[in-house]
Amino acid sequence: MDAPTTTSSAGNDGGGNSGDWGWFTPSRKQPDDQPRSPETDGASGDRAAPRPVSPIRPAGTEAERRPAPPAPAPASPVPPAFPVAPASAVPPPASGREEHQRPDEAPAPHRERPAAESVFTAPETASPDAILLRRTMAEIEPVSDKVTSYFYALLFVQHPELRPLFPAAMDAQRDRLFKAILTAARLIDDPDILSDFLSRLGRGHRKYGTQPEHYPAVGECLLAALARYATSTWSDEAEAAWVRAYTAISQIMIDAAAEDELRAPAWWQAEVVGHESRTADIAVVTVRPDQPYPFLAGQYTSVETPWWPRVWRHYSFASAPRADGLLSFHVKAIPAGWVSSALVHRARPGDVIRLGPPAGSMTVDHSTDSGLLCLGGGTGIAPIKALVEDVAEHGRQRAVEVFYGARSDHDLYDIDTMLRLAQRHPWLSVRSVVSDGPTSGLSGRLPDAVRQYGPWNAYDAYLSGPPGMIRSGVDALMGVGVPSHRIRHDSIEELMAAAE
Repeated sequence: MDAPTTTSSAGNDGGGNSGDWGWFTPSRKQPDDQPRSPETDGASGDRAAPRPVSPIRPAGTEAERRPAPPAPAPASPVPPAFPVAPASAVPPPASGREEHQRPDEAPAPHRERPAAESVFTAPETASPDAILLRRTMAEIEPVSDKVTSYFYALLFVQHPELRPLFPAAMDAQRDRLFKAILTAARLIDDPDILSDFLSRLGRGHRKYGTQPEHYPAVGECLLAALARYATSTWSDEAEAAWVRAYTAISQIMIDAAAEDELRAPAWWQAEVVGHESRTADIAVVTVRPDQPYPFLAGQYTSVETPWWPRVWRHYSFASAPRADGLLSFHVKAIPAGWVSSALVHRARPGDVIRLGPPAGSMTVDHSTDSGLLCLGGGTGIAPIKALVEDVAEHGRQRAVEVFYGARSDHDLYDIDTMLRLAQRHPWLSVRSVVSDGPTSGLSGRLPDAVRQYGPWNAYDAYLSGPPGMIRSGVDALMGVGVPSHRIRHDSIEELMAAAE
């Protein structure tokens, strides 16, 4: 299983001062002209040589630390990198999650829990640093929104040159940052998993304009935020553990970005060459990258539009790699969907969008003839279609069973395409599953329908769709004997669970 890169919605404008101070600056009193304001509650190729890390200087000892100043309000948004339509032309997006987004795109709702029940309770085998990190995270978890708001306020006031790297609206950014920090903290004793996770982050952050000299600023503001809110668990030992952890974390990301720079651009420009409306809120968008774009069927990419600069969303490729180099995405728009609504309702041939690097490991193993069991819900059918095309192109006669779920027959927007593929390839079976209303296919929930067929214990399973469908689908498949190592889907939750 794969965990997609957990990214912050930042832009491509570089910036930042070159850090000659080491990873962190010592704690010191702010100069009189330092802005202050009341705290806000809102807001594979040749390997590159590792970039040097400046000597670490801690953020000050416990005795030297002074009470942190009130968090200043975030700086005003900078002019966008692309022209932005007037506010009157674009309705403001509502809060919420884009239904079609990949699982990692959904902000995780905050839920308070007693410290004794915290997921950050350290296992008996944890290292001393891991224990200290988890204690800190367990303490700040109930106030994570305040911690991250305070962190960004410090970052933008003390390092205003970094503000252009971030979107004007920071709500989703805060969620993603905290989720990434939690993941890294919990994985500190699992170096292989941690390195894979952070390498993905480091490569993905290239498209935001992130540079090595930006990491010290982030580190010192992170420690300041932790020290302010982890009042019970913060100590000299805890601070030293966080310095060591953050230095290791940032170095992995810097090295991964430097290595990736040798073989790929930070982003691709892609011209929209096709826009087909399938329903009132679903469109198939086809683009032509400005240079070769290597990817595998089942993977996904991040997309930035000219209408919402510095806001990136993940979409799966809807086809296997094509000889003409074109890429297609299935996009569903909802009122809360900034990028999706723009792609469905505004994008037209000739518009230019940006693509991040491909990611994801929900790909076919062509060294085996095992059957494929594919569950696609909603626009999650897009990568499933790509997997079917990939099997067909390799010419292997291996069974592929597709269950295509939707709320109604009307929502089965790509059923005709899938049925045509089934007519063309005798090894492919396609079944539609509708949860609400009359249907000519199967009725009920997608996981329940899968239980009626099988056995599936010899199949490799692939799931794509809303997070709830993936969770219930995994439970259903494991309940009928499919081993967990043969179930593939892209979700950050699986990576985080690996550290428990």
